[in-house]
Amino acid sequence: MSDEYLWDRSGKPDPEIEAIERTLAPLRYRHQPPASAGRSHLWQAAAAAVLLSAVALWQLQPPPAPATGWQVATVAGSTRIAGNQAAVSMSLHSGQSLQTGSDAQVSLQSDAMGKLDLGPDSELRAASTRALTLHRGTLHAYIWARPGLFTVDTASAKAIDLGCEYTLNVDTAGNGLLRVSTGWVAFQHGGHESFIPAGAQCRTSKRDGPGIPFYEDAPPALQSAVDRQDIPTILAAARPLDAITLWHLLTRVPQAQRGPIFDRFQQLVQLPPEVTRAAAIANDPATIDRCWNALNLENTDWWRGWERKW
Repeated sequence: MSDEYLWDRSGKPDPEIEAIERTLAPLRYRHQPPASAGRSHLWQAAAAAVLLSAVALWQLQPPPAPATGWQVATVAGSTRIAGNQAAVSMSLHSGQSLQTGSDAQVSLQSDAMGKLDLGPDSELRAASTRALTLHRGTLHAYIWARPGLFTVDTASAKAIDLGCEYTLNVDTAGNGLLRVSTGWVAFQHGGHESFIPAGAQCRTSKRDGPGIPFYEDAPPALQSAVDRQDIPTILAAARPLDAITLWHLLTRVPQAQRGPIFDRFQQLVQLPPEVTRAAAIANDPATIDRCWNALNLENTDWWRGWERKW
């Protein structure tokens, strides 16, 4: 018999050993895992599947919208906050809309921007701390941020704060009216721009964008004529203070209508000698800026700097 075979099964076994192995083969020990081990593997697999599904679902869900700097300070009446972030806190989140009922008013405040009052039957949507959209209703804004940072979009124009307090009304058709109490507001849409100082107002329409601003104490004939685009009546009723209305007209009407507007403008303000009638009628940019400076309001260098930003 081979000793090697008995130790490590190498070498050739003796016939007697082979016979004994065949006889005892049915009694050979075979290891089998307990039944509970199989069930444990099944539970582990199920748990892993649930975990993978949860991770996949978490990855598919959009991240929560960031909060803007606007906090709801006071609420009176029925108010609803809607959007992709639950209104758990009183912060207005990006993408949310704030809607007021017929008996409601809401005050918002941002330490960086200013204070807003939203009137009844209004809807305001937040894009960010610096940019809001007024879909309808009344918004009163008192802004202490640096000029040019805060804007309110409407369906017909963008109101750009230039350091001011103002009230903006937007009807359900998207037309609006802006009244400025202090400072300045720029109204911009497409190629049209209106610059509204304190004490003045300006209409805007979905069809034409920002209109021609005029002072609230302007003669009634001039105010109604602006709405009708009745140029002869505007020129006849204009006071020296209303030259700002004529300046906007000069930049809006066709060239064939600019002559009488410039002539009346020249009667109301003291123009520098380098301003010529021909250059004004041609809407030469440098001449138009000199005409503005003759109004003795903010210099064009001031608002042109902000204009480049928007």
